[in-house]
Amino acid sequence: MGREHWKKIWVGSAGNMVEWFDWFVYASFATYFAGAFFPEGNDTAKLMNTAGIFAVGFFMRPVGGWLLGRVGDRKGRKAALTLTVSLMSASAVLIAIAPTYGVAGYGGAVVLLIARLLQGLSVGGEYAASATYLTEASAPEHRGFASSFQYVSMTAGQIVGLGLQIILQRTMSDDALHSWGWRIPFIIGALGAAIVFYLRRNMLETDVYEESGDDTPAGDKGTIKALWAHKREAFLVIALTMGGTVAYYTYTTYLTKYLSNSAGLPKQTATLVSFCALIVFACLQPLAGKLSDRIGRRPLLITFAVGSTFLTVPIMTMLKHAGSFWPALGLALLALVVITGYTSINACVKAELFPTGIRALGVALPYAIANALFGGTAEYVALWFKDAGLESGFYWYVAGCAAVSLVVYLSMRETRDIDLNRVAATAPARREEVSATAPARVK
Repeated sequence: MGREHWKKIWVGSAGNMVEWFDWFVYASFATYFAGAFFPEGNDTAKLMNTAGIFAVGFFMRPVGGWLLGRVGDRKGRKAALTLTVSLMSASAVLIAIAPTYGVAGYGGAVVLLIARLLQGLSVGGEYAASATYLTEASAPEHRGFASSFQYVSMTAGQIVGLGLQIILQRTMSDDALHSWGWRIPFIIGALGAAIVFYLRRNMLETDVYEESGDDTPAGDKGTIKALWAHKREAFLVIALTMGGTVAYYTYTTYLTKYLSNSAGLPKQTATLVSFCALIVFACLQPLAGKLSDRIGRRPLLITFAVGSTFLTVPIMTMLKHAGSFWPALGLALLALVVITGYTSINACVKAELFPTGIRALGVALPYAIANALFGGTAEYVALWFKDAGLESGFYWYVAGCAAVSLVVYLSMRETRDIDLNRVAATAPARREEVSATAPARVK
């Protein structure tokens, strides 16, 4: 890959990292600020309240996917990426200054809710804009490798958040963290977003977007009308995302709480397990992405779905009884290795399904809907099962979602060799005709 390609990937990834740092620190610090915005009561109930607000942010993602996907297709990927980081910065500031229950009653929870709505808008567009940008910015034979950096940067954002949490846990008292220390990561997130805003203002647009060869009319770009012409692909994105997003959020954002709240590990140990596991997970993404460039996307997706369907229940059961750092880390790593089959390539798979004029919206809206229904609710569903005394039911729920996606992976076409510049914008028959006459993949 050339220097210009690496520059585009770096800028896109750096912004994505800050976006997801802000998104994930809400989840990783929820155990500290859950009591700040709600009255005294059951600890699980407090976590369910904050998890509910976390889920509400996901339900704004379809709106953000539609709005920012439209911007990405009409104004360019650069414009959409700049707007997403601006919204994220504003939301981080709101959380950092939100008043507690003792100061403003439920007013603080309202501010928290507004901030999560803004984050939902931002991330709803960020995923598709960055997925599209990273896929289009790479050489055809390196799309899997390049797009894998989306989850590298997403995971890096969480690693930085967890690393900051570890530092704060070791340098501040527990009372100080619960009182005001939890605000620190949101202040850092706002500052990071401001830096990324500057970087994205000066980033380069992708050649694929600037030299678009599809026949989407200018007035239809980024519209629901144009997306409806590709409804099969849109529903495919929802179905193939279902299992992956539930599994991903189970073993990333929810893992620390599960180890602390269910397995009985100290918060510091649970955080360290997640931190170490995610470092390995991030390193695996480019390797798996590169592998998909050689053998195709479907083999990796199928491997993930089979592993997640049959291993989720035993892994989650053993995690609950892990008892210490090393067994918990080993099980977490096993789960994340399985999930890598999905996370490393899902960005490029979705982007490869749509023509340039509808690609950002085509990825954004269906993916955001799937996340609102399954990813954003995963933590809340897990806590609901726990509160009902049926925690193992959640394990079967995750496995079932993966099984549904497995059916989709087995029936979908391979997307590795698709030419992004020649994906037709009309009927599926025309699209297959174009694919059949596309130049051979560069070796």
